[in-house]
Parts: sequence; C-alpha cells; structure tokens
Amino acid sequence: MVLNVHERRLAAPAARAGALIDSLAGQDDRLWPHDRWPAMRFDRPLQVGAEGGHGPVRYRVEHYRPGTRVRFRFRAPAGFDGYHEYEVRPLGDGGCVLRHSLVMSTRPPAWLTWPLVFRPLHDALLEDSLDKAELSLGAGPRPPRRWSVRVRLLRSLASAVSR
Repeated sequence: MVLNVHERRLAAPAARAGALIDSLAGQDDRLWPHDRWPAMRFDRPLQVGAEGGHGPVRYRVEHYRPGTRVRFRFRAPAGFDGYHEYEVRPLGDGGCVLRHSLVMSTRPPAWLTWPLVFRPLHDALLEDSLDKAELSLGAGPRPPRRWSVRVRLLRSLASAVSR
C-alpha cells in the first residue's frame, strides 16, 4: 500500500484555500503548477464524472465538495489502483492546512514505475503545487524550488521520449 501525503499550513482562511481547489484545471488555475509541469485538463469543468489528467496520469473526478475537497480515481498508468485528492482543513487560529494525499496499491508494472519514476516526479510536482498555493494566497514570491538531480534527469528523459 502506498500512502504519500504532502501538506502545507497556510496563513489564510480555509475558504480562500478552498477556492484554490475550485480553480483546478480552469482558466485561472491557482493551485496546479502548470507553468512547470503538464497542465491538469478535464473533458468538462471540475465536477464529479469529469475525466482527464496530466501528462501520462489519467483519472476521473470521484468526489467533489466545492471549497473543501476533490478526489480523483486513477485510470492510468497501468498498475495504479487508488486515488489522489486535495483537501482543506481549517485550523483554530484562522489558518488552514492544504493537504494532498495519494492512496493506492500497486501491481505490475507500477511495482517498479512508482518508486523509480513516478514518485520522485510526483513529490516535486506536489511541492511546486503547495508553493503555488502559498503564492496565490499572498505569502510573497519565492524563487522556484530547485528539483533534485534525479527529477531533472527524469524530466529530461521524458522530454526526449515525447519528441
């Protein structure tokens, strides 16, 4: 079983962070780091039943509670059985936590592709997403995160293969 969680404490009300979730794959997407990664796209606006994904990762919107949570059920790549989701949880101090969770079991070929290829890319993408959330909520500009050598190598290889 794979449980991969990325979260960021934000100095903003949960409703403002929830609006970032609602903007996913829209014209004014303020959460997905589409400036550095393949854009998240769907066959219709964000809603239950919308199908799409980013790059080679495909999924279907399984659950959506505006301003609070969206869950995506994997359809590809092969061997990914589970979901990923964004959710916002309010904190007592007026801030909130924005969390992304990936929960899945793997079967071949994902036994190899998840740890060797997808996990390092996923981890870098999610940290970029949470950085974008902070920036969108007024935390101030910060330089783009420097990816690890492994992530830069995998992105170069993926770029060469897609040509």
